[in-house]
Amino acid sequence: MSKRKRPDLKVPAPYMTEQEKILYNLIQSKQDLGIWSWDIKRETSLPDNVVDKSLKSLRSKLLIKEVVNVQFKGRKHYLASEFEPSSEITGGKWYNDQGFLETEFINFLKDQCLKHIRNLKIATVDTVANAVRRSRVLKIDCSSQEIGDIVRALVLDNDVIEMRSNGLGEFASVPTGRMCYKCRRSPDAMKEPRVGVMAWIPCGVCPRIARCMPGGTISPMTCEYYSKWLDF
Repeated sequence: MSKRKRPDLKVPAPYMTEQEKILYNLIQSKQDLGIWSWDIKRETSLPDNVVDKSLKSLRSKLLIKEVVNVQFKGRKHYLASEFEPSSEITGGKWYNDQGFLETEFINFLKDQCLKHIRNLKIATVDTVANAVRRSRVLKIDCSSQEIGDIVRALVLDNDVIEMRSNGLGEFASVPTGRMCYKCRRSPDAMKEPRVGVMAWIPCGVCPRIARCMPGGTISPMTCEYYSKWLDF
Protein backbone atom coordinates (compact mmCIF):
# COMPACT_ATOMS: atom_id res chain seq x y z
CA MET A 1 0.00 0.00 0.00
CA SER A 2 1.44 3.33 -1.09
CA LYS A 3 0.95 6.33 1.13
CA ARG A 4 2.37 9.80 0.71
CA LYS A 5 3.56 11.94 3.59
CA ARG A 6 1.21 14.86 3.98
CA PRO A 7 0.69 17.58 6.53
CA ASP A 8 -1.49 16.54 9.44
CA LEU A 9 -5.07 16.30 8.15
CA LYS A 10 -6.59 16.94 11.55
CA VAL A 11 -8.45 20.19 11.01
CA PRO A 12 -10.77 22.34 13.10
CA ALA A 13 -14.37 21.17 13.13
CA PRO A 14 -15.68 24.12 11.04
CA TYR A 15 -13.42 23.01 8.19
CA MET A 16 -15.80 20.14 7.41
CA THR A 17 -19.51 19.83 7.91
CA GLU A 18 -20.79 16.81 9.79
CA GLN A 19 -21.82 15.20 6.49
CA GLU A 20 -18.37 15.86 5.04
CA LYS A 21 -16.74 14.28 8.07
CA ILE A 22 -18.87 11.14 7.64
CA LEU A 23 -17.91 10.86 3.97
CA TYR A 24 -14.25 11.65 4.53
CA ASN A 25 -13.88 9.09 7.33
CA LEU A 26 -15.52 6.43 5.17
CA ILE A 27 -13.34 7.18 2.14
CA GLN A 28 -10.19 7.32 4.26
CA SER A 29 -11.02 3.95 5.84
CA LYS A 30 -10.87 2.32 2.38
CA GLN A 31 -7.21 3.36 2.11
CA ASP A 32 -5.60 2.67 -1.29
CA LEU A 33 -8.63 0.78 -2.65
CA GLY A 34 -10.95 3.79 -2.41
CA ILE A 35 -14.70 3.53 -2.84
CA TRP A 36 -17.34 3.95 -5.55
CA SER A 37 -19.76 6.88 -5.14
CA TRP A 38 -22.77 4.53 -5.14
CA ASP A 39 -21.26 2.56 -2.27
CA ILE A 40 -20.70 5.82 -0.39
CA LYS A 41 -24.41 6.60 -0.66
CA ARG A 42 -25.34 3.07 0.35
CA GLU A 43 -23.03 2.91 3.38
CA THR A 44 -23.83 6.39 4.70
CA SER A 45 -27.57 6.42 3.88
CA LEU A 46 -27.25 10.16 3.22
CA PRO A 47 -29.44 11.79 0.54
CA ASP A 48 -27.92 11.83 -2.93
CA ASN A 49 -27.77 15.62 -3.16
CA VAL A 50 -25.99 15.83 0.22
CA VAL A 51 -23.43 13.23 -0.85
CA ASP A 52 -22.80 14.92 -4.19
CA LYS A 53 -22.40 18.34 -2.59
CA SER A 54 -20.11 17.01 0.16
CA LEU A 55 -17.92 15.11 -2.30
CA LYS A 56 -17.52 18.26 -4.39
CA SER A 57 -16.58 20.24 -1.28
CA LEU A 58 -14.07 17.62 -0.09
CA ARG A 59 -12.44 17.61 -3.51
CA SER A 60 -12.16 21.40 -3.53
CA LYS A 61 -10.42 21.19 -0.13
CA LEU A 62 -8.02 18.59 -1.60
CA LEU A 63 -9.01 16.04 1.05
CA ILE A 64 -10.16 13.47 -1.51
CA LYS A 65 -9.56 12.83 -5.20
CA GLU A 66 -11.36 11.06 -8.00
CA VAL A 67 -9.40 8.25 -9.64
CA VAL A 68 -9.93 6.02 -12.67
CA ASN A 69 -10.80 2.41 -11.87
CA VAL A 70 -9.65 0.37 -14.88
CA GLN A 71 -12.36 -2.22 -14.26
CA PHE A 72 -15.22 0.29 -14.03
CA LYS A 73 -14.28 3.40 -16.00
CA GLY A 74 -17.80 4.82 -15.95
CA ARG A 75 -17.94 4.90 -12.15
CA LYS A 76 -16.83 7.77 -9.94
CA HIS A 77 -14.25 6.30 -7.59
CA TYR A 78 -12.86 8.29 -4.65
CA LEU A 79 -9.70 8.02 -2.60
CA ALA A 80 -8.41 10.01 0.38
CA SER A 81 -5.69 12.34 -0.93
CA GLU A 82 -3.06 10.86 1.39
CA PHE A 83 -3.18 7.55 -0.50
CA GLU A 84 -2.03 6.49 -3.94
CA PRO A 85 -4.42 4.04 -5.66
CA SER A 86 -3.46 0.38 -5.56
CA SER A 87 -2.55 -1.50 -8.74
CA GLU A 88 -5.95 -3.22 -8.50
CA ILE A 89 -7.50 0.18 -9.23
CA THR A 90 -5.00 1.61 -11.71
CA GLY A 91 -3.92 -1.61 -13.40
CA GLY A 92 -0.32 -0.75 -12.53
CA LYS A 93 2.15 -0.17 -15.37
CA TRP A 94 -0.14 -1.94 -17.83
CA TYR A 95 -2.59 0.98 -17.99
CA ASN A 96 -2.09 4.70 -18.63
CA ASP A 97 -3.52 7.55 -16.54
CA GLN A 98 -6.74 7.44 -18.56
CA GLY A 99 -7.22 3.77 -17.74
CA PHE A 100 -6.41 2.42 -21.22
CA LEU A 101 -4.28 -0.67 -21.76
CA GLU A 102 -0.68 0.15 -22.75
CA THR A 103 -0.67 -2.35 -25.62
CA GLU A 104 2.48 -1.02 -27.32
CA PHE A 105 4.51 -1.13 -24.10
CA ILE A 106 3.21 -4.60 -23.21
CA ASN A 107 4.11 -6.00 -26.63
CA PHE A 108 7.58 -4.43 -26.44
CA LEU A 109 8.14 -6.00 -23.03
CA LYS A 110 6.88 -9.35 -24.30
CA ASP A 111 9.46 -9.24 -27.10
CA GLN A 112 12.22 -8.38 -24.63
CA CYS A 113 11.29 -11.20 -22.25
CA LEU A 114 11.03 -13.66 -25.12
CA LYS A 115 14.49 -12.65 -26.36
CA HIS A 116 16.03 -13.19 -22.92
CA ILE A 117 14.30 -16.54 -22.40
CA ARG A 118 15.64 -17.67 -25.77
CA ASN A 119 19.18 -16.54 -24.86
CA LEU A 120 19.02 -18.17 -21.43
CA LYS A 121 17.61 -21.44 -22.85
CA ILE A 122 15.97 -22.17 -19.47
CA ALA A 123 14.86 -19.21 -17.38
CA THR A 124 13.00 -18.34 -14.22
CA VAL A 125 11.00 -15.16 -13.71
CA ASP A 126 13.86 -13.76 -11.63
CA THR A 127 16.54 -14.46 -14.25
CA VAL A 128 14.37 -12.86 -16.94
CA ALA A 129 13.70 -9.84 -14.73
CA ASN A 130 17.43 -9.45 -14.03
CA ALA A 131 18.26 -9.73 -17.73
CA VAL A 132 15.70 -7.06 -18.61
CA ARG A 133 17.12 -4.73 -15.96
CA ARG A 134 20.71 -5.26 -17.12
CA SER A 135 19.73 -4.48 -20.72
CA ARG A 136 18.59 -0.99 -19.65
CA VAL A 137 16.03 -0.86 -22.47
CA LEU A 138 13.27 0.32 -20.13
CA LYS A 139 12.96 3.86 -18.82
CA ILE A 140 11.04 2.56 -15.80
CA ASP A 141 11.80 -0.31 -13.46
CA CYS A 142 9.61 -3.40 -13.60
CA SER A 143 9.40 -5.66 -10.56
CA SER A 144 9.88 -9.42 -10.80
CA GLN A 145 6.14 -9.79 -10.21
CA GLU A 146 5.37 -7.55 -13.19
CA ILE A 147 7.85 -9.44 -15.39
CA GLY A 148 6.14 -12.61 -14.18
CA ASP A 149 2.84 -11.25 -15.50
CA ILE A 150 4.46 -10.78 -18.91
CA VAL A 151 6.09 -14.23 -18.93
CA ARG A 152 2.80 -15.91 -18.04
CA ALA A 153 1.13 -13.97 -20.86
CA LEU A 154 3.76 -15.45 -23.20
CA VAL A 155 2.78 -18.90 -21.98
CA LEU A 156 -0.83 -18.16 -22.92
CA ASP A 157 0.37 -16.86 -26.30
CA ASN A 158 1.94 -20.30 -26.81
CA ASP A 159 5.38 -18.71 -27.24
CA VAL A 160 6.81 -20.09 -24.00
CA ILE A 161 6.51 -23.41 -22.17
CA GLU A 162 6.09 -23.41 -18.37
CA MET A 163 7.55 -26.36 -16.46
CA ARG A 164 9.14 -27.33 -13.15
CA SER A 165 12.84 -27.98 -12.93
CA ASN A 166 14.02 -31.49 -12.03
CA GLY A 167 17.55 -30.18 -11.42
CA LEU A 168 19.03 -32.41 -14.14
CA GLY A 169 20.48 -31.78 -17.59
CA GLU A 170 19.29 -28.48 -19.04
CA PHE A 171 17.61 -27.73 -15.70
CA ALA A 172 20.86 -28.06 -13.70
CA SER A 173 21.08 -24.29 -13.12
CA VAL A 174 17.54 -24.12 -11.71
CA PRO A 175 16.73 -25.50 -8.23
CA THR A 176 14.56 -28.61 -8.26
CA GLY A 177 10.85 -27.79 -8.15
CA ARG A 178 11.31 -24.17 -9.26
CA MET A 179 8.98 -23.02 -12.05
CA CYS A 180 10.93 -22.20 -15.19
CA TYR A 181 10.36 -21.32 -18.83
CA LYS A 182 11.78 -22.09 -22.26
CA CYS A 183 10.88 -20.93 -25.74
CA ARG A 184 8.48 -23.10 -27.69
CA ARG A 185 9.41 -21.82 -31.14
CA SER A 186 12.71 -21.45 -32.97
CA PRO A 187 14.25 -17.98 -33.46
CA ASP A 188 13.25 -17.97 -37.16
CA ALA A 189 9.66 -18.85 -36.30
CA MET A 190 9.58 -15.99 -33.81
CA LYS A 191 9.94 -13.52 -36.66
CA GLU A 192 6.54 -14.60 -37.95
CA PRO A 193 3.43 -12.78 -36.71
CA ARG A 194 1.70 -14.33 -33.73
CA VAL A 195 -1.48 -16.00 -34.92
CA GLY A 196 -2.42 -18.03 -31.85
CA VAL A 197 -6.01 -17.78 -30.65
CA MET A 198 -5.00 -15.51 -27.77
CA ALA A 199 -3.56 -12.95 -30.20
CA TRP A 200 -7.02 -12.24 -31.60
CA ILE A 201 -8.64 -11.14 -28.34
CA PRO A 202 -7.67 -8.45 -25.83
CA CYS A 203 -6.69 -11.15 -23.33
CA GLY A 204 -3.73 -11.95 -25.60
CA VAL A 205 -1.94 -8.71 -24.66
CA CYS A 206 -3.24 -8.36 -21.11
CA PRO A 207 -0.47 -9.33 -18.67
CA ARG A 208 -2.94 -9.65 -15.82
CA ILE A 209 -4.94 -12.44 -17.43
CA ALA A 210 -3.43 -15.00 -15.03
CA ARG A 211 -5.31 -13.21 -12.22
CA CYS A 212 -8.55 -12.85 -14.18
CA MET A 213 -11.40 -14.97 -12.88
CA PRO A 214 -15.22 -14.78 -12.68
CA GLY A 215 -16.23 -12.74 -9.64
CA GLY A 216 -12.69 -11.51 -9.02
CA THR A 217 -11.33 -7.96 -8.95
CA ILE A 218 -10.15 -8.66 -12.48
CA SER A 219 -12.96 -10.46 -14.27
CA PRO A 220 -14.16 -11.07 -17.87
CA MET A 221 -17.62 -9.90 -16.75
CA THR A 222 -16.31 -6.43 -15.90
CA CYS A 223 -13.59 -6.10 -18.56
CA GLU A 224 -14.41 -3.25 -20.92
CA TYR A 225 -12.01 -4.50 -23.61
CA TYR A 226 -13.43 -8.03 -23.61
CA SER A 227 -17.00 -6.68 -23.84
CA LYS A 228 -16.09 -4.51 -26.84
CA TRP A 229 -14.41 -7.50 -28.51
CA LEU A 230 -17.57 -9.60 -28.04
CA ASP A 231 -19.69 -6.82 -29.55
CA PHE A 232 -17.30 -6.64 -32.51
